[in-house]
Formats: sequence, structure tokens, C-alpha cells
Amino acid sequence: MAKFTPQQAADVLAIKQVIYEWGDELDIHNGLKMRETDCLAEDVRYNVGGQWREGLVAVEAFYKGRAETMKAGAGLMTMRHIITSLRVGFEGEDHAKVGYLLVFFAALGDGPFDTYCDPLAVADVKMECRRDADGEWRISLFDSGQIFKRG
Repeated sequence: MAKFTPQQAADVLAIKQVIYEWGDELDIHNGLKMRETDCLAEDVRYNVGGQWREGLVAVEAFYKGRAETMKAGAGLMTMRHIITSLRVGFEGEDHAKVGYLLVFFAALGDGPFDTYCDPLAVADVKMECRRDADGEWRISLFDSGQIFKRG
């Protein structure tokens, strides 16, 4: 059973919030306003699209490029990232490791959708979060492995 000091309990809430804001950013803006959301560290290490991206600038470039490719083709997706079973462990006062399950739905176009939609993927996610000099928690590492994937 996890036991936290009162400060760690408050930090867990802040860490959960930044992760939920990250998911909302992807769901609402397709990752195009990640900098404005301020949930990623400048030097974030981020595994997306099958490649590691080093730094916020590289993550922004990935999402911008993906959106441009989608718009030139079938159009942007509507996505929903459902975060569950979140666990936080502290590696130090300003560093936490986070694990959770991510259930991911996506469909082309704008919802609501009136057709059946099963999850595109279920992933085991590993994140690390860091309290930066300004006192805010940000995601410093994102990695995931899909345990179930739509064929």
C-alpha cells in the first residue's frame, strides 16, 4: 500500500492533473497546443509515432506534421485518451515515476459518432514527472507499449 506524506499527497494530485491536462490537449487540439498547455518539460523525452523525440520543440514538430498529413488526407481524428489505474511513486522530492493504463479511441471526423467504435489501443504507459524550478510539475518522459491493438 502506498503511503504518502501530506506534501507527497498534494504532489500526487498535481501530477495527476498535469497528466489529465496532457490527455485533454491531445483530445481537444490533437497535440497542437502542447506548449500553451504547459504540461511537458522543455527537455522532455517522448516516444510517439514509433520514435523517440528529444525536447518540446521535437514533440511540437511531430504533432504539427501529423496534423498536416491528416488534413491533406482524410482529415483530423477525434480522439479520446482514457487514463485509468494511475500509480505514482517518488524517486525524490522533485521526481516521480508514473504508470497507468491508457484506453485510446479515435475516429476520422468530428463527433458525435453514431456507429460502434471499439478501442484503437490499450497501452501500458510509463511517464516521469519533474517539479521544475518554478514549482510546477511537468512530464519529463513519456513512453507506452500497446498491449492490445486494433488489427
